[in-house]
Amino acid sequence: MSLLRLAGRPMLASMFVAGGLQSLRRPEDVAPVAEPIVRPVADRVPVLPDRTEQLVRLNGAVHVVGGVMLGLGRCPRLAAVALAATLVPTTLAAHRYWDAKDPSDRAQQRIHFLKNLSMMGGLLIAADDTGSAPSLLWRGRHAAQDLRHDAHLVQRSVRAAARPAVRAGGIRARLCV
Repeated sequence: MSLLRLAGRPMLASMFVAGGLQSLRRPEDVAPVAEPIVRPVADRVPVLPDRTEQLVRLNGAVHVVGGVMLGLGRCPRLAAVALAATLVPTTLAAHRYWDAKDPSDRAQQRIHFLKNLSMMGGLLIAADDTGSAPSLLWRGRHAAQDLRHDAHLVQRSVRAAARPAVRAGGIRARLCV
């Protein structure tokens, strides 16, 4: 593993672990801000809990688990995708700068919105990072290419071995008649 991955993943994960722990411990602090986003989502997805505090805790748990996994390098691509998916509603709920009336509050929320957008970019890069190992798609394509090549070699070998046998069979047929 490169030094950049070794240092970069925990640095990226730290914000999620800290924020997730806060959401797990005190969901009532975040619930009023999350309510405008949580209601429409909870109404459309029946498997999600009905109470906003429960969804805030669930989101916090995903942030903690995903952050720890990303930071430790355990299933980092999956962890990055999970964190990116949960970052969208978090950002839309907490940093609605377009709704802020006060110019200083608007500027502050815009900064947080762009910070989350930057973190989303980092997570998408982490989700695409194979750690210098070929992806499953690449491995599958090359395995299929190798199989086609091997099949072609077998076909050529069978044809090359069959020619003398055909000739010998033709000569034997002439002699036996």
